[in-house]
Amino acid sequence: MNSQFKKGIIEMCVMSLISQKDMYGFEVIEAMAKEFDVNENTVYPILRRLTTQKYFDTYLETTGIAAPRKYYTITEEGKDRMKESQEEWTTFLEGVFHILGGNQREK
Repeated sequence: MNSQFKKGIIEMCVMSLISQKDMYGFEVIEAMAKEFDVNENTVYPILRRLTTQKYFDTYLETTGIAAPRKYYTITEEGKDRMKESQEEWTTFLEGVFHILGGNQREK
């Protein structure tokens, strides 16, 4: 699978997970690793970029044992971007299924 295509899909997954609840980086990786192969070298750059783009905000929370954890929370702008990405993804998948004969959509 093309690496750029895969990163786009992983970005959507990251946004979806964090839209469901605030999470810290390793927690995101653990949740995604249950479904497919992913590592910190892929996820952390996405978290940083989405924060820089104002799709996520961050805050620190102490754990009592170790250093504070940085939690990510989705912004309203992030929710809008996630919805747009999901709509694009759905349209793309419908087209692929149509071409492959798995779904007959009407035009």
